[in-house]
Amino acid sequence: MTLVSARELVTDAATRGTGIGAFNVIHLETAEGLVRASVESGLPVILQISQNCADYHGGLEPIALATLAIARRAVTPVAVHLDHAERPELVDEAIALGFGSVMFDGGTLPYDENVAITAAVAERAHAAGVYIEGELGEVGGKDGAHAPGVRTDPDEARAFVAATGVDALAVAVGSSHAMTDRTASLDLDLIARLHGALDVPLVLHGSSGVADAVIADAVRAGMTKINVSTHLNGFFTRAIRSTLDVDQKLVDSRKYLTPARDALAGEAARMLRLFALETAEVAG
Repeated sequence: MTLVSARELVTDAATRGTGIGAFNVIHLETAEGLVRASVESGLPVILQISQNCADYHGGLEPIALATLAIARRAVTPVAVHLDHAERPELVDEAIALGFGSVMFDGGTLPYDENVAITAAVAERAHAAGVYIEGELGEVGGKDGAHAPGVRTDPDEARAFVAATGVDALAVAVGSSHAMTDRTASLDLDLIARLHGALDVPLVLHGSSGVADAVIADAVRAGMTKINVSTHLNGFFTRAIRSTLDVDQKLVDSRKYLTPARDALAGEAARMLRLFALETAEVAG
């Protein structure tokens, strides 16, 4: 296997009634750990590069080319996806670089403006054979812009998908980005209603704040693509702290990044199995 499109992975999971893990790349070690998780679990994975990540690296191209190279060398199916792009030109750059899927995030825009821009971006993506995800109903966190209780309306979602032509839809059902505790409560009834109203897969952003059992229930209710970043970053960072606490004189970064990469890989593999509904073992 090698680099594939998220279209293939998301469609297959939706057909099976299972979930697919979409995990954010922060740097090279993250991408390597996530591919290792795919190998350990025997399951496909989606590597996501966000607009924030691209900006951190001074542009999309450096981290994108490295991540695409890692995906191409994988022995399991791996997709590379642009996550949370609020700038249409970043979507265009990702398409030119060879991404198989992109997300344009107009969730904070007024509805009509979100429709117009998302439709235009989707047209360009489809012309290049690229799968596109849109967002309706702001998924909160990060900058504090989230208003508690925001939810995606099923009728509005149906109209949005028809007007924009997006292939998958990120919806607001109770999760929030950048949570470090897993206490978010999802509206499972709303997920089921959205699933019934739409003919495109649903995407859950902000999944780090959702407990295992609730995520599994969300998948059973109709959620397909499950995005995780902060939760895995915690495993990575805690492993670094632990290694440096043991050896205060350690200066070779490879010696503390290796156990961090291993810790991230182990937890990501566990989550891939959880999302695929392959295990009954859950953690809070």
